[in-house]
Amino acid sequence: MEDRERILKVLNAVSGKDLAPSDDESLFTSGLLDSFALADFVSGLEDEFGVRIPDSDLSARKFDTIQKVKEYLAAKR
Repeated sequence: MEDRERILKVLNAVSGKDLAPSDDESLFTSGLLDSFALADFVSGLEDEFGVRIPDSDLSARKFDTIQKVKEYLAAKR
């Protein structure tokens, strides 16, 4: 499974929606995530990708799009 598919799996589980936003669509503006769901999304990414994301990185700016999430995770590996 590609990173994009794995990110969408986590996103859909957290949002309760089965959507596939484009890589550059804002997850917050589209309503898929909000500030409360961000922590759950990041926790799901940690579990899915086996990475540790520090609390200091919990920023909507870093996780605003699928592309930004992919880049962030690539830098963590």
